[in-house]
Amino acid sequence: MKPIKVGLLGIGTVGSGTFNVLRRNQEEICGRAGRGIEVTMVADLDVERARSIVGTDSGVTVVGDARLVIANPEIDIVVELIGGYGIARTLVLEAIAAGKHVVTANKALLAVHGTEIFEAARVKGVVVAFEAAVAGGIPIIKALREGLTANRIEWIAGIINGTTNFILSEMRSKGLDFSTVLKEAQRLGYAETDPTFDIEGIDAAHKLTLMSAIAFGIPVQFDKAHVEGITQLQAADIKYAEQLGYRIKLLGLSRRRDNGIELRVHPTLIPTHRLIANVEGAMNAVMVQGDAVGTTLYYGKGAGAEPTASAVIADLVDITRLATADPDHRVPHLAFQHHAMSNTPILAMDEVVTSFYLRLCVADEAGVLSAITTILAEHDISIDGVLQRESADGEKQTDLIIVTHETVEGRMNRALAQMQALPTVLLPIVRIRKEELA
Repeated sequence: MKPIKVGLLGIGTVGSGTFNVLRRNQEEICGRAGRGIEVTMVADLDVERARSIVGTDSGVTVVGDARLVIANPEIDIVVELIGGYGIARTLVLEAIAAGKHVVTANKALLAVHGTEIFEAARVKGVVVAFEAAVAGGIPIIKALREGLTANRIEWIAGIINGTTNFILSEMRSKGLDFSTVLKEAQRLGYAETDPTFDIEGIDAAHKLTLMSAIAFGIPVQFDKAHVEGITQLQAADIKYAEQLGYRIKLLGLSRRRDNGIELRVHPTLIPTHRLIANVEGAMNAVMVQGDAVGTTLYYGKGAGAEPTASAVIADLVDITRLATADPDHRVPHLAFQHHAMSNTPILAMDEVVTSFYLRLCVADEAGVLSAITTILAEHDISIDGVLQRESADGEKQTDLIIVTHETVEGRMNRALAQMQALPTVLLPIVRIRKEELA
């Protein structure tokens, strides 16, 4: 059987990894796919660099115009590795219109334009595969879409951005502040020169949006996700969390509730005895709670040339196996048949149920704790624990740490406003959400 022919749009870090792994493991990949998978065309703006990667004797055609790849009738699968929302969207839609299957690692594109892209692919009868878009080499999309298909998924919780996890791990282990560790992360190559998408939680929210759509059978709705980054986290809170038996991670969490779906990314206290709390450095991990299987954990490298290439090639193999299958008998892009997709709403943060860590800088005088606990009681917020730092001699203020049981976020917001107005609360209250993930 003749090989499947692949065109790469972009041959940067992931593209070069994909090309090299395909060439190195061609025999095993062919044995699994049932036929060869060959990159025969590459488009990259830097044509000379692209030629140096593929080699002059590889037989691969290198061009500077991605549309030449899409227009080539011999190309069966287009692999989009350009990134971003702009030209990548146009090229993916053009490839679909040309009847090409598409593999992409572009989580931003799919989180924002996925509904349009998946519908175009369904109408045309082609596949858009995106395992590499979430958590690099961890096969979490396949697990959610196929391996856990018997389950009613209750929640997903993930450390899905390696840059922020590296920063938080360093802050915890070395007691350093955020800005110092960010500079080190940039020096080591873990963080981009402009790290905004990572440190503000946007990258994690893109990935969570895709996982949530697959888990709950809802459209991709990145615009409704609640997103907070780690830029305001302080070393003091990481230290206090440790004393209380927790670690702070940037967590992506999507949970099914009776009245809708929670979709949120923010710093979160997680008990240290949970495996996911012990994921360090630039590694990723995703927990999934299903009603039949219980809790499962997926761990591995979330980025890098060959880990991500592993996911790209897995998609290529899947498409190769299914290329001749009736489109109606393929696994749907978002796991659920298009007519079975749900319109379950994404909950506003005021409606989310969670517990909280609060740090208050208060005057060191009698009656302060009583006034604060009274406000919490008035709002029906139950306290799980209290930690108070001992004041040094002559010091007139102290840190008061309060951990609550679960409550509705809107109720906590109203209580926080009242507590902040107390004359004995001297600085803005630090509020970090807490999840037991039990």
